Amino acid sequence: MAAQFGRRLYRGAATTAVAAAAVAALSASQAPGSPLVAADGEQPAAGATTPTGDSSVSGDSPYYTDLPPLNTPDKPGSSVDLPATGSAESGIPASVLAAYKKAQQTIAGTDAACRLPWQLLAAIGKVESGQARGGRVDAQGTTLTPILGPALDGQGFALIKDTDNGAYDGDRVHDRAVGPMQFIPSTWESWGQDGNGDGRKDPNNIYDAALAAGRYLCAGSRDLSTATDLDRAVLSYNHSDEYLRTVRSWFEYYSRGTHEVPDGTGVLPTGPTSRDRGPGTGHVGGGPSTSPSPTPSTSTTPKPGGTTKPGGSTKPGGSTKPETPSEPSTEPSKPGGIGKPSSPTPTPAPTPSETVAGVQNAGTGTLTATAGEAFAERIKVRARNGLGGPVAKTSVTFTVTGDTDATFAGGKKTVTLATGTDGTVTAPVLEAGEKTGEFTVRATATGTSLAPVTYTATVTARQADALARTGTEKLTALAGETFEDITVAATYKGESADRVAVTATMITDDAEPAENDKGPYCTDDDGDPVRSIVLTTDADGKLTLPKIYADGPAGTYKLRLTTEGGATLVIELTVQERTASAAS
Repeated sequence: MAAQFGRRLYRGAATTAVAAAAVAALSASQAPGSPLVAADGEQPAAGATTPTGDSSVSGDSPYYTDLPPLNTPDKPGSSVDLPATGSAESGIPASVLAAYKKAQQTIAGTDAACRLPWQLLAAIGKVESGQARGGRVDAQGTTLTPILGPALDGQGFALIKDTDNGAYDGDRVHDRAVGPMQFIPSTWESWGQDGNGDGRKDPNNIYDAALAAGRYLCAGSRDLSTATDLDRAVLSYNHSDEYLRTVRSWFEYYSRGTHEVPDGTGVLPTGPTSRDRGPGTGHVGGGPSTSPSPTPSTSTTPKPGGTTKPGGSTKPGGSTKPETPSEPSTEPSKPGGIGKPSSPTPTPAPTPSETVAGVQNAGTGTLTATAGEAFAERIKVRARNGLGGPVAKTSVTFTVTGDTDATFAGGKKTVTLATGTDGTVTAPVLEAGEKTGEFTVRATATGTSLAPVTYTATVTARQADALARTGTEKLTALAGETFEDITVAATYKGESADRVAVTATMITDDAEPAENDKGPYCTDDDGDPVRSIVLTTDADGKLTLPKIYADGPAGTYKLRLTTEGGATLVIELTVQERTASAAS
């Protein structure tokens, strides 16, 4: 059956050829010379600073493959807005159109060299979600109902295990593409934007999503006014030559003119979305969840004096215009979809530069911190391919393991992030707990069996580099009485040293002092005499020693206080002999 414009084209080797022929016809009638991928189907090689890797923006989810009509907007070569009487397909819902133009304006102010055209955002938005399901958004630009892609479970799509604990997509097993521009959660974590200035980064908001898509397309040093960079940008969004051709066709169409239509009245795709996967998956593409019945078959036999073009009937002496499909599809159906191909949808094989072969340390230094403080060094990982080059947008999971109470900022033991355009990703700040000693942080390529990178981190005890008594009077007590209210202050680098361990020991007066087994003492929790005890400073770095009993022969004894960090203080305690008058 001849290819027909205006109906859905599905993925697969055969349909890729159909799409190529359709775009060729479209280009011939509208925009000659539009550069696409090479004839052999090879993707342009992405530069080192452009997003690549196993996970594209949408996780290479399915998408709408409807092509624009052959009758183009009536201002060829112009990108000015058409009046409201323009063709239905050229109409873009008001909030959606405003979001695309606002994103272009914002990026022009921060990355003018990118030359992002809003029509490219419109083309991607059309293909990904049917312009947010025909503009079904509220006054702030947030979709009225979530737009979720299928579970990326490796069954015809990429395999991406859950990275957001269901925060964005409601799925705690696998990731799903989210929102009008179909971001997978891990990509949104890296590229999410606040496009409408409400203080939130919401992938379901068209202003936020459009700005994020623009930033992503402009990654690195791309100049989207050049065909090569524009193709690379689109392919980084979804690794598919058919996707590139479809987006390109809508880009050329919108570049010839558009007009604004009220929110909720945009044209939806006429056929079932290729994202429909069966009961329970939900409708995701922006169009109706069930397709209307095909129009009854009409004759496509050429009439005298006329020519036949795919997708329409022939009129004498006239050209063909697109029509609805001439007959119902004869392709076998599968549960949850109409007219799906009988064979599984092929997934484009990743090139060697796009395949993650491992993760490695990207220059992380020594990981040491004092208890209760943040580690100054942050863990940095690099995803590499088999050629040793960087792989962007790779999901990396960082996990704190071992006998420790250290966590990442926010109290998390596990964090998942995506690598940037240089293939690297930096973990959040690591915060030490009160438990000292070593522990391990493991970094793995999420959802793979690749060997992890392990880092050893050390938490040292809190320190003080100075100790001082808060009083100056001599400390004396009669034998059998007590020394009380002895207070000291600990500091570290001039600041009070809170919760620092202080060891107090009665020592001998020898050349090499040792613990004295005679003289003053304090008691332990059981009331037994001890001459060495470990205490802790309070929040102000102050420490009041426990009651010390004056014992032993009269004389002067030494109490030595030491801390981690080198602080030392020796306090003299004088025991006076008890006289008869004192005894009475």
